[in-house]
Amino acid sequence: MNNENYVKGIIFALIALFLVSLQPIVAIARPMVIDFYIFAAMTCLIQAIIFLPLMLIERKKIKSSIQIEPLNSQDFELILNGWKKNKKFLIYLGINFAIAQALFFIAYQLAGAINGSLAQQTTIIFGLFFGYIINHDKISKIQIFFVFVLFFGLFLAITQGSFNLLEFNIGVIIMIAIAALWMLAHTLTKPILDRNEMTPTQIVFARNILSGLILISTYFIFFPVGNIKMLFDPINLFFFISMGVLYGFDVLFWYKCLNNIEVSKATILVSPMPILVAFFAFIFLGEIFTIFHLIGTFIIIFSIAIIVREKKED
Repeated sequence: MNNENYVKGIIFALIALFLVSLQPIVAIARPMVIDFYIFAAMTCLIQAIIFLPLMLIERKKIKSSIQIEPLNSQDFELILNGWKKNKKFLIYLGINFAIAQALFFIAYQLAGAINGSLAQQTTIIFGLFFGYIINHDKISKIQIFFVFVLFFGLFLAITQGSFNLLEFNIGVIIMIAIAALWMLAHTLTKPILDRNEMTPTQIVFARNILSGLILISTYFIFFPVGNIKMLFDPINLFFFISMGVLYGFDVLFWYKCLNNIEVSKATILVSPMPILVAFFAFIFLGEIFTIFHLIGTFIIIFSIAIIVREKKED
């Protein structure tokens, strides 16, 4: 691997880590007048706005490549128009991420920034599970063992060492369900990427524009029409744009990271997210990072490192 690319990959991963760690803070700190539903809708739409020019630039480059390499025109045409073969899947993706985005804000409101970020680390578990069920990826006994170790670390941190099921916050359970929704969608997306029918940029744009439109079009079924006024309040706009930018650029830098280093290394680099979230949560929200949070976090990070190392070796 080129050293320059490796350094770039690390920088992009650290930027993604910084951005993703600020998301829970903005989610919890938003004015209470902004309900979870409209916040989710605006977050998705702003992400779509961010990725629209990126997708158009990418499509322009692909069209130029057809002129330069006419022998490979069929492959390029597939990338440009492959979405047409996957319309039903894209609708599913839009619904999946609309639900997940709305639940994301509910989860953090109930669980708090620190506990929510710890629960978010279960994505790797569902990645293994759905990869095995859907894509027939191999899972080693060591990975299975460290899945249980990861859950132990999460349970230790959330219950503050009491291991009392009643201490398991409902927000944490919702966040674990969100992790399952995310990874189910990502696992189903992988074959489409492998077949070069769509690019990551196209998928991120499509899922966000569809999720945003689904949420905004159904909003007034559940909420009063008068709430439209909140979209024009400067403070509310600041939070809408902040969350959309944090989410959108987090995804962008994550993909840039993956272009330069392996997924396993990238996953380990962003795994300290709960520590950074705890730092921001203490400063901006007054949340306390306890010794049980610290121990649980290190158990989770160590478990993730072992799981991805085993995956790489397979």
